[in-house]
Amino acid sequence: MTETLELHNVAGLLLGGWYTTEELAEIIGVDPSTLRRWRTASPVQGPPFVRLSGAVTRYSAVDVQRWLMSHRIDPQEPSR
Repeated sequence: MTETLELHNVAGLLLGGWYTTEELAEIIGVDPSTLRRWRTASPVQGPPFVRLSGAVTRYSAVDVQRWLMSHRIDPQEPSR
């Protein structure tokens, strides 16, 4: 994998499909170990994921987008 995903690859992934741990980490700006730690935390943290095998985990682009939006903070909105 290249140091940085090409811009068109990122745009394509955001439109649908599945991310690897490394791809998602690069997109959201965290280390892959952070995603791994979130998956094994109790309770589980981070975006929803699918474990295809012990070594293969994928993240749905749609689930990631929803998860990111659910953590969005708008400073213009009044505090609750």
